[in-house]
Amino acid sequence: MTPVTCMKGRNIAVFGLGGSGLVSARALIAGGARVRAWDDGEAARASAVAQGIAVVDLRQTDFAAFDYLVLSPGVPLTHPAPHWAAAKARAAGVAIIGDIGLFCLERMSLAPQAPFVAITGTNGKSTTTALIAHILQSDGRKVAMGGNIGIAVLDLPPPSPALVHVIECSSFQLDLAPFANPGIGILTNIAPDHLDRHGTMKKYAAIKARMIEWSDFAIVGVDDKFSRAIAEEDAMVQISARGPVAKGVYFQDQALWRCVHGAKPEKLASLEGIGSLRGAHNGQNAAAAMAAALQLDVALPVIAAALKTFPGLPHRMEEVARLGKTLFINDSKATNADSAEKALLSFEDIFWIIGGKAKDGGISALAPLFAKVRKAYLIGAASDEFARQLGNVPHEFCGTLDIATKTAARDAAASACFSPVVLLSPACASYDQFANFESRGDRFRDLVRALPQA
Repeated sequence: MTPVTCMKGRNIAVFGLGGSGLVSARALIAGGARVRAWDDGEAARASAVAQGIAVVDLRQTDFAAFDYLVLSPGVPLTHPAPHWAAAKARAAGVAIIGDIGLFCLERMSLAPQAPFVAITGTNGKSTTTALIAHILQSDGRKVAMGGNIGIAVLDLPPPSPALVHVIECSSFQLDLAPFANPGIGILTNIAPDHLDRHGTMKKYAAIKARMIEWSDFAIVGVDDKFSRAIAEEDAMVQISARGPVAKGVYFQDQALWRCVHGAKPEKLASLEGIGSLRGAHNGQNAAAAMAAALQLDVALPVIAAALKTFPGLPHRMEEVARLGKTLFINDSKATNADSAEKALLSFEDIFWIIGGKAKDGGISALAPLFAKVRKAYLIGAASDEFARQLGNVPHEFCGTLDIATKTAARDAAASACFSPVVLLSPACASYDQFANFESRGDRFRDLVRALPQA
């Protein structure tokens, strides 16, 4: 744990006692703060009391008594409307912060030069985070990885010159981190997402940009217009999956290359045959990891070797099985069209399982790739909308993932395709039928392994 010693003696309100909120409360108490916590859920409050956290009804409390409100990232700060706790804090002039913000303040207070790599972006941030951690561990470095992936940031060891923190940051977390100043800040890309929580693309992009602007060393993707606008600063290293950049690392011809102003491009490493880094989007993720590792003085041969041993992440282009001629891919993390596009670009002869709780625009933007789809299998609440958007693409209403997996497997095996792919890349949130994308992906994996031919 990282005790938040910079808040010693201060009065802190904590709202939201889920995973990160509970950890934040404990870390503040360990650092000497006076914490008063609340959650709208009775079970969460009971859990906090059992861990020695003082629980008081913040709805009945004068917020003028507090120095900060620590808000869980799952609680609306501005949209669709500010949560009552955020509204009360603002009315009392109390600063609002989250766990990433607390970590950044503690680092500034305790060890401002401690290595800290922060990764954000609409897509690719988890893979980039895990890949950077893997490269650094392969170099013998001590690494603490967490944030929006795995362990809550304040549940990791404190900042130290001997430890590299590699932290994934969501837009919700960054919105609550006015002091985010990593040594290395990475922005993979920006695509429409979470607009129900941020209101507009301008606000969403500005939240991502704030972390990059405050980073000591910034690495920014240039393959979308929002990130490209942020990367116009000459001091920023650029990354791309679409070919050469002015200054930075790019993916081309199944390899990573480095460009420096006026110099001939230098080939750094090949990604050919690395299944965990399949596809151009993973080429961009690897480019970001390469740029960060080089900045941290990891030797190029070490990086190249680590790329080959990267195991990948579950639910992100995860190769579940090959049954007969059919390859089964779990890409449940593809909760929007932009993310699903990466999977469609990576395969041919696709038997595509899609659906769930649709996001703005649905899958209409993927129409240029529909020729790769042999048949689509519709599940969940988006089925009718997606059927209309698929147009002439053969499709079947399956309702549930169980039926879709069995039907797609049968059709792929019976097809004339040389190497068909049953692809779960839903382009949707999971909340209509599953608790999260992980449970959806786990269910798909279990269903594939239960097939008669497995």
